[in-house]
Amino acid sequence: MIKPVRKVVCYAVQQDHLLVFTHNAVPLEVTGVQVPAGTIRPGEEPAQAAVRELQEETGLTGRVQRYLGKSVYDLRPKRFELATRHFYQLEVSVSDLSARWEAGEPDPDDGGSPASWTCWWMPLPQAHVLAAGLGAMLGELGQYKKDP
Repeated sequence: MIKPVRKVVCYAVQQDHLLVFTHNAVPLEVTGVQVPAGTIRPGEEPAQAAVRELQEETGLTGRVQRYLGKSVYDLRPKRFELATRHFYQLEVSVSDLSARWEAGEPDPDDGGSPASWTCWWMPLPQAHVLAAGLGAMLGELGQYKKDP
């Protein structure tokens, strides 16, 4: 049976760059390029979960700029879950767009092993490479220029 779960996905954008990360100990072919995201806890509002996930997964403090929409993503065969994902654009303090820093989850909610990753700022036009449907709402950012 597929378990329904509620998730958030965070798009932190500055100067036409999106905050992303790649896992350190897992090949890119397995995890891909990701953005901060995670499960909404019982009693937690989606916007609160977005701010919490951004901080937990990157060490950055942010605030919700706007709600972008939701999508449903089937996580099978990795996990038998059907995720309703709420997408948010978040504002963070301006940082060096060339910076890379280590972050991670020492105690993942799913009970898995600790994980570490490298965070960095990807030019927004390259964000089409996001893994596992995480790019579903990129077009809602309004950063793209329309073709003439």
